[in-house]
Amino acid sequence: MELLSLASITGGLLLYSLVSGRLQGTILTAPLIFIVFGYTLGPGGFNLAAVDVGHSAIHVIAEFTLILVLFTDAARIDLNRVRKDHDLPVRMLLAGLPLTMVAGTLVATWVFPSFSIWEAALLAALLAPTDAALGQAVVAAKIVPVRIRQAINIESGLNDGIALPAVLLLAAMASIGHDATQASDWVRFGLLQVTLGPIAGIVIGYVGARLLDTAIERGLSSSAFQGIGILSLAVFTYVVAELVGGNGFIAAFIGGMVFGHSVRNPCTFLFEFMETEGQLLMLITFLIFGAALLPEAVDHLSPAVFLYAILSLTVIRMVPIGLSLLGTSLRPPSYLFLGWFGPRGLASILFVLLILEESDVPHRDALLSVTVVTVALSALLHGISAAPFARIYGQLASRMGECEEIKPVKEMPLREGLLPNNNDQ
Repeated sequence: MELLSLASITGGLLLYSLVSGRLQGTILTAPLIFIVFGYTLGPGGFNLAAVDVGHSAIHVIAEFTLILVLFTDAARIDLNRVRKDHDLPVRMLLAGLPLTMVAGTLVATWVFPSFSIWEAALLAALLAPTDAALGQAVVAAKIVPVRIRQAINIESGLNDGIALPAVLLLAAMASIGHDATQASDWVRFGLLQVTLGPIAGIVIGYVGARLLDTAIERGLSSSAFQGIGILSLAVFTYVVAELVGGNGFIAAFIGGMVFGHSVRNPCTFLFEFMETEGQLLMLITFLIFGAALLPEAVDHLSPAVFLYAILSLTVIRMVPIGLSLLGTSLRPPSYLFLGWFGPRGLASILFVLLILEESDVPHRDALLSVTVVTVALSALLHGISAAPFARIYGQLASRMGECEEIKPVKEMPLREGLLPNNNDQ
């Protein structure tokens, strides 16, 4: 990377760190700022930073970020608490997510008639995961009932890992087209990927949790190196799964889930990572997105691309989520609030960088353009609406009286590592 590029990027990070406290809770979210900053630095703006999306260093950063995001997202979600307290995100994940993919596929075949069914489904899967970081003011706003903001937080923490196998499968099917021989070979390969990957994740996640607990309880591990240990465990899980023929990303997600469920000691090192290194990786990813991916997407922008992006953020997301929540006795404003706050962000960007970029999909440029434009619109629309909508919805909820929205639930950490006030309401 050129010295001017490095100076521009690090200078931007420094400037943001100096005013980050003042910007919290405003419409200027970190993802939005760094997308605009990256676009300004890149060929779409002043062309000060040369960021080649095909460069091996970019793929290493993206790969490392996806491994850690999948592992830490899964590890921070307490599955026992989800099972006992959080029926809303369970419904949104088990019913809303598949319905969103189906709706996205159907709309894509209508908006893009040249797409194969596999390409339409791939586009829907790429845009299915949500990222609560783009609407941080919502999940951090105390005025919003805990049950509602935790539903958004938990859904965002788990749906990227759940959507990943579908993205991998559909990318392969879209690439091989109608070649039955290739399809047969891929099915055998795919079965190994989706079986050996989870097995590696389960074994390594459990053994890692036991080893870490033992080291902590016997005073063998310092708190500083516990963080290094958990990062190493995430990457180790990925590498072992790849070595045995499984999918490392799936292994990282399953490994994080098993680790978080099995570890007995408080994962303070995990939260510290999410507040520091995790935030840095996220900001760099959004900067790369703005500098390298967004200009390319703008070059391929069309009315069909813009239409699908808008529909993806509204109808394709909101109707399935509403259907998944039927029977919960939530009030209409809650249906709209949960349906709207499904921002597209980090997972979609990383899926595009690591999967779509390496797939031989016939309409790759169009798929990339739609995904990038949707994420960019989401960063803008969800970013500027998060704080005011959270305030308006919170005020409405405060006047609902006794209702399902205020049902007491336990809180869990956010991706950014913000630890809520622990209470056992």
